[in-house]
Amino acid sequence: MSRTLSPSRPPRTFPAKAAFPGLAVVFAAFFFAAGAPTPLLSLRQQEWGFSAATLSLAFAIYAIGLLAALLVGGSLSDHLGRRPVMLIALYTELISMIAFMVASTITWMIIARALQGIATGIATSAFNAAIAEQAPSHRKKLAGGLAGASVAGGLGIGALVTGAAVQFTADANLLVFAILTGVMILAIVFVSFTAETTPKRPGAARSLTPRLSLPAGIRREFAAGIPVHIAGWMFPAFFLGLFPPLLRLHFALDGGLVAGFSAFLGPFSAAIAGLLFARHPARHGSLVGVSLILLGIVAVLLGVSEKWLAAVWIGAVLGGLGFGGSFGGQLRLIAPHIQPHQRAGVFSAIYTAAYLAFSVPVIIAGLLAPIWGLVPTLQAYGVVIMAAAAVGIIVQAARLRADAAQKAVAVLP
Repeated sequence: MSRTLSPSRPPRTFPAKAAFPGLAVVFAAFFFAAGAPTPLLSLRQQEWGFSAATLSLAFAIYAIGLLAALLVGGSLSDHLGRRPVMLIALYTELISMIAFMVASTITWMIIARALQGIATGIATSAFNAAIAEQAPSHRKKLAGGLAGASVAGGLGIGALVTGAAVQFTADANLLVFAILTGVMILAIVFVSFTAETTPKRPGAARSLTPRLSLPAGIRREFAAGIPVHIAGWMFPAFFLGLFPPLLRLHFALDGGLVAGFSAFLGPFSAAIAGLLFARHPARHGSLVGVSLILLGIVAVLLGVSEKWLAAVWIGAVLGGLGFGGSFGGQLRLIAPHIQPHQRAGVFSAIYTAAYLAFSVPVIIAGLLAPIWGLVPTLQAYGVVIMAAAAVGIIVQAARLRADAAQKAVAVLP
């Protein structure tokens, strides 16, 4: 007696309305983990006695690993699919969390930080593309802002929570990274049950050749956004990588909570701005955002010069709002003009520019601080942010006028 075989059922997956915010939360977890070492590295510097240059390297090696992963694997999810690449990133992040948890020397922390950067680099383009593709049709405009908010909000909350753990617990390192290990395990389970949003394409091995993918139609817009990215990403790097030693040596404050709070203000403000600015035209968001970055760094430099911490915190909020608005605006200016198979490669190019600005100036500042002194070095760092922001304002204002002229010509009979 023959038995009728029923067609195989597709594996169960989360619906898009759940996968869209869920992936954003998982993506934010990567950056929560990236912000977590900020107060811990400052604490370890006091305990282990390593130099300012080593501290800046321990901070920036994350971005270097991230850049390497972006350049090599930024387009990989365009070929293998989003879900496999997101899972590779999560398993690598899980290993880095375990390495942080057991690290007993600065060398091991640097290795863990490098692994974390590689994991986040693998995740960045795949998660950005997946979030955009999982977004319901009426939420597509929100996707860019949500991705940017995930980055910024995760960095800020990670620094704040870890700062509180440093202040109030006996072993903050073990507590924070044990919890994050559990979070990454849950994230692996969640991502395993999300739907694949892009078909597999040949050429995965060839895509590992380091290159930036910039379709001709977005190159001018990408170039116009470079000073915005420089100013925007140098701003949070100031608080995450350079400010904790300044708090201790210049402001005579060495508590973990104050370091975490100072690092939290800017990125968290950026996360809020990324969502609020998403309701407004992208060009306006970029222009207003980079203007706020300029105002913010002026307030920060005033606070540093006068030892007025409240001014520094006000500047952190202003600059953070500007960072969120400008970066989200830049994503929304470019995203509508790329094809689905180009998304991962283009996002890797955007984040390559962003993380060069996030890492290289910090490394240079760490090398110069013993020669110039900490305060003069950070003042020079702030002047570079001011210059980049001023250029960004000029360029974005010119692009806004060009956009208006183009629209005026288009409506002429």
